Amino acid sequence: MEKNEWLEKAIQSILDMDDDAAKEIAQKALEDGMDPLDMINEGFSEGIRKMGDLFDRGEVFLPGLLISSEAMTAAVSILEKALPVKDQKKKLGVIVIGTVEGDIHDIGKGIIVTMLRVHGYEVHDLGRDIPIKEFVEKAWELKADVVGSSAMMTTTQIGQRKLEEALKEAGLRDKIKTMVGGAVATEHWAKKIGADFVGETPQDTINKLEKIFK
Repeated sequence: MEKNEWLEKAIQSILDMDDDAAKEIAQKALEDGMDPLDMINEGFSEGIRKMGDLFDRGEVFLPGLLISSEAMTAAVSILEKALPVKDQKKKLGVIVIGTVEGDIHDIGKGIIVTMLRVHGYEVHDLGRDIPIKEFVEKAWELKADVVGSSAMMTTTQIGQRKLEEALKEAGLRDKIKTMVGGAVATEHWAKKIGADFVGETPQDTINKLEKIFK
């Protein structure tokens, strides 16, 4: 089978949310002599990117996105074992993320966490209703590259401003990037409090982080 055919099959297995097909395609592509790195980067990763776009447009829903993410993870684990050591995937960056104190909403954050992990980031999800102090301590402990905070209400959104201030006081702010998210987060809000960017959707977050880490 030609390279493009294998790549299309990989992409389609993710769009079809078919875990078994994804694993079978990964294995058979290797047996056919396909480069595992090409299958990861041009096949399965492209499939999950397209799923992210579909989710952002409301054309697929959370369960489908999560199933596709699991399918990609399973396929990539097969392919990574066939990579030469020099090509084995390194973590793109360390991200600490959580929902600010007083806010118990975390579905949106959970989606972002899943997508970030699928794309190769080391993500430490603190959970919901997290004190500012815990964000800062974990960022220090893990030498985080990015700290992300989510807030779904205007009454808890102030925690994102407090986090920016706490990171500055701890001497960390110039060493990391910060992102804000949640229903009430906007580009204007991010600029107002000094955050580096707002993640408006899962794919938007991935795209903005890619620019930072490149």
